[in-house]
Amino acid sequence: MLYGIKIAWRYLTASKTQTGLLVAGVATGVFVFIFMSALIGGLAVYLVQQTVGDISHVTLEAPSRDAGLLLPEGVEAQLVQQRASGQRETLRSAEAFIPGIETMAGVKAVSPQIVGNGFVIRGQSRAPVAVTGVEADKVSVIADLGRRLVSGDTVLTNSNVIIGKVLADDLGVGVGQVIRLQSDRNIERALVITGIFELGVEALDARAAFVSTSTARTLFELPQGLSRVEIKLDDLNSADSFARQLAAETGLKATPWTEGNAQLLSGLRAQANSGNLIKGFALVTIVIGVASALLLSTYRRRPEIGIMRAFGASRGFVIFVFVLQGTLIGLLGGLIGAGLGYLALSPFPLPENAEAGGLPIDVRQGAYGLAIALTTIGAILASILPARAAARVDPVSVIGQ
Repeated sequence: MLYGIKIAWRYLTASKTQTGLLVAGVATGVFVFIFMSALIGGLAVYLVQQTVGDISHVTLEAPSRDAGLLLPEGVEAQLVQQRASGQRETLRSAEAFIPGIETMAGVKAVSPQIVGNGFVIRGQSRAPVAVTGVEADKVSVIADLGRRLVSGDTVLTNSNVIIGKVLADDLGVGVGQVIRLQSDRNIERALVITGIFELGVEALDARAAFVSTSTARTLFELPQGLSRVEIKLDDLNSADSFARQLAAETGLKATPWTEGNAQLLSGLRAQANSGNLIKGFALVTIVIGVASALLLSTYRRRPEIGIMRAFGASRGFVIFVFVLQGTLIGLLGGLIGAGLGYLALSPFPLPENAEAGGLPIDVRQGAYGLAIALTTIGAILASILPARAAARVDPVSVIGQ
């Protein structure tokens, strides 16, 4: 075994230029593999963050009140139900569930809310808005309004409101000015603008207004209960399972963010498949390069192999020598490529902090261990054919060459 390792190492170091080029080629393939893993993984994180970063991961609402009708088989009927005027579905017992939800593993934040529609009135100008009533200490737990403020602050009282920048520009108002907010119940309140935010989402920046919970109760005539409870998780990828668990435990309707973002998830899967194809080509290139070099080495060392065989070296020993060469090339190239990949990717900011238009590379998703392992395995497989060719060398026919 030790003798075989010495011979394999001697063969590698005898032609330093060839070995160096071969290791460099393997390292380049590994670097490409790691770069693609970090780029595709980072892009996925960036896209999800931009899409889901300012919305809840799970939304808890009242279950549907749609009536069901049980009829004998073969009997058909039509049921028409007219919703009572002004009927509004609410979570009557949500306050009882909230403390338990807040203590559940994986829950980052919980925001009880009262939502409704209305109009912002400023002089002769009117603009439709979606009004969200939130607790004063939970203004930024779902959408990070504090970090996205253009002016003012996020302090909410019974007499102020926070609106989006597009809406403020349309109305020609700023922080400290008074607007009137009229709900769909025709209840009107004069409120002072305390903050203006810009989330970069047109629907929110132009049509969203945040008020305190008590103000929302007055506007929408909701003395008790809630419209919904928004939940943010530590791991947004666990939203589906968490929603199922929450629905089973509370009997309420729990909707994960994935339910309304099927197109995004489909695009991310297609992107991941494309990246896997590119990484597969990188590995195939490594395998072909190692196999070609070892086949050439086998041909050049036929006399030496014949001498080893004449001195009693078994075919298994020859195979071991050449497979070990491939293993060393793959392992060394993998380690160098992984190290260079990490050093090259480390300066890039994480996708969560990447600026618009930049490369959302995630150094954490470089798949370094996987790259080294696959490269080493690929090099071993690539060396099997040259090793078997070397083992078939006839000592008598090559020693005299």
